[in-house]
Amino acid sequence: MEMVIGPRTGLLSTDDLAWAYPWPAEGRWVRAMMVTTLDGAPAGPDGRSGSISSPADRAVLVEARRLSDVVLIGAGTLRAERYNPMRVKPADAAERERLGLAPAPVVAVVSASLDLPWSDAFFSESAVTPIVVTVDSVEDGRLRAAREHADVIALPGSSVRPDELIRALESRGLTRIVCEGGPRLLAGLSGAGLIDEADISISPLLTSGGQVLAGPPSATPAEFDLFHVIADSGFLFTRYLARRADAAVSARP
Repeated sequence: MEMVIGPRTGLLSTDDLAWAYPWPAEGRWVRAMMVTTLDGAPAGPDGRSGSISSPADRAVLVEARRLSDVVLIGAGTLRAERYNPMRVKPADAAERERLGLAPAPVVAVVSASLDLPWSDAFFSESAVTPIVVTVDSVEDGRLRAAREHADVIALPGSSVRPDELIRALESRGLTRIVCEGGPRLLAGLSGAGLIDEADISISPLLTSGGQVLAGPPSATPAEFDLFHVIADSGFLFTRYLARRADAAVSARP
């Protein structure tokens, strides 16, 4: 199935977005969220995605998060974007409770070095204490400091393996996973074949260079099917689902 909506000149409605970005009824689902310029840059000259975004793009991101379990990001993304605390939204409370979800999504930050902005309100004021996924080889003092601010998962080894990362989240019942980058984290998940859905927003800008996924090309590229393109104020919002036998039919419109 392929759906094209557009062009539009106003914000997508809440009902539009809920219909266009459903979650599967059950099972683990990894949704990759990316915004990119026409030449493949994931951020503007200021290093932030907001400078290449739009109100409609932000509305899509809000919908992707709305009924998720966890928002997964890399340390570089947290440092660059300076995330606000993840708070409970009363408008979503009844639906989240009906689905057996926590009152708000938890944010999981991947950081092998634990070089994170611990004093930010993101850590102290989020509705659910953020998770930090690191490695057990990190220096003990950094690990102790991290545990004062976050729920820490220390995986074995010197780097966080994508498959172990997703298993660690799944073991906590966090199966609706929205990965918002950065490029290296997304590339790792893609290379491991762990992305079920790619929601790519294309911004009508040229920045003279960029790379959405910062990793080496895969020997066997993953195949995806296009399920929709929504045009809004010059932006294109695309939704692709992995072409796999185990892809959840219930996540397809």
